[in-house]
Amino acid sequence: MQRIDDLLRNGTTLSFEYSPPRTPEALEAFRAAFADLAGLAPNFSSMTYGALGSTRTVTEELVNGLNADYDFPTMPHLTCVGHTREELVGLITSYRDAGVQNILALAGDPPVDGNTVGDYVYAAELIALIREIGEFSIGVAAFPEVHPRSTSRAEDRQRLAAKLDLADFGMTQFFWDVRHYIDLVEELRALGNTTPLVPGVMPMVSVPGVRRMSAMNGTAIPDALEARMAAVDGDPEATRALGIEVAVELSTELLDYGVPGLHLYSMNSAASVREVTDRLGLRAPA
Repeated sequence: MQRIDDLLRNGTTLSFEYSPPRTPEALEAFRAAFADLAGLAPNFSSMTYGALGSTRTVTEELVNGLNADYDFPTMPHLTCVGHTREELVGLITSYRDAGVQNILALAGDPPVDGNTVGDYVYAAELIALIREIGEFSIGVAAFPEVHPRSTSRAEDRQRLAAKLDLADFGMTQFFWDVRHYIDLVEELRALGNTTPLVPGVMPMVSVPGVRRMSAMNGTAIPDALEARMAAVDGDPEATRALGIEVAVELSTELLDYGVPGLHLYSMNSAASVREVTDRLGLRAPA
């Protein structure tokens, strides 16, 4: 199974993100979507991790199985907040023993009441633990418009650069203006960091969902996009069509800029991602 840092050195990557299904019906839909998009020959995929490890077992079982069943790697997201060292060692060891070679190391969001029980707080601590256990390719997350809990842009960039120095690659949260990604890359370069940073692109499928997630992540919705969203709000098919259109626009600008890869949020459905990749001309090799 390949390491993602090696894949990024070999050319522009295409990857897809999935979430752990929570019901038998959702699991069936996920497996169908994953098999469908596997036909596009992605370089890798990733599997998210529920808050405070709420989907820990599902993520672990799916990631280990997918890495055994497919010829491209699936990377687990892993958060440390709320976990003991023993829990994390067990999970990372399970991945290592199953042949998983890639992990996205995240701090994770603290609980609303602030009562976090666990041995770790920062992604840097998790990276150090992962390095102790195996020779993984480790990714970290980046917020193009700064982390919602950052006190300043300068502090955010300095902390992110230090975190990226410890990692092998980074992956961004979604954004709605390519300028945010370009500014992020240029600000990190000014601090001496050139770790590959893969942008995340989300083909929207719900206007209320986009507004909610954007607010949570501190992601600004441009006025022009908000007007386009308002025009399709309440119409699922028109919303999906707009999501594809916007994702293609963002991806085209990103590819023109020379990004190391594209990471498309699948929402555990193949239809929108397939249309985006088709319009971009990103097809599986013959």
